[in-house]
Amino acid sequence: MSSSDKEQEKMGASNVVRLDAAGSNGSNGAGKTASGEGSGTTSSETEQGEPTVDDEIAAAIDAGDSRRALLLCARHHGPALGRLCMSMLGAQADAEDLAQETLLDAHAGLEGWRREGSMRAWLMAIARRKCARHIEKKVRRKGKLQLVHDADRAPDSGGTESEVLLKQRAERARAALETVRPSEREALLLRYGSDLSFREVGQACGIEEAAARKRVSRAIATLRETLREEGQRR
Repeated sequence: MSSSDKEQEKMGASNVVRLDAAGSNGSNGAGKTASGEGSGTTSSETEQGEPTVDDEIAAAIDAGDSRRALLLCARHHGPALGRLCMSMLGAQADAEDLAQETLLDAHAGLEGWRREGSMRAWLMAIARRKCARHIEKKVRRKGKLQLVHDADRAPDSGGTESEVLLKQRAERARAALETVRPSEREALLLRYGSDLSFREVGQACGIEEAAARKRVSRAIATLRETLREEGQRR
């Protein structure tokens, strides 16, 4: 495939991601249902014998239909990718960009998906690495990690009282997350921010399930201690 053909295919894949994102935003919660939220299973863990989302994606890949595979990834895993990127970066625009870049990178390397692991875990691993690189570049460029929302800004700019309180709570939550070790914070965000099972968290982080459980447990313990100390200072 020539470079121009590859560029054209990438542009087509980008259009697929944008169109599906627009459709999901207007689907009255269909994205949540599709991504497995609200149930006890993920897209790769449905009842035995029923075809899963991963089965559909694998069939599309095997048939050479990478556009359909990308569309399924965007539809079923896009919301979770966005939540993970937002949790790690704290900036909506950056999160949206990196979630889309994750899908485009996945589209270019679909054959690299090892099917003993879930597609969601594979995508989350890509997103996690992209977010980490983004943060490292930002730190090098500015000398320190910048939070997008200024927690010290006076709440005088047009928001309702409830919106201001929500922003302040979000800032306190992000500040508390910063006290957690990076590897444990990532595991926590993958587990609760992206709704992965512990097995999938392990796959995304390249560790065993038991180690993933320990990381999440330590992260929760650190958060509890941080919030307890903050409460005592108030």
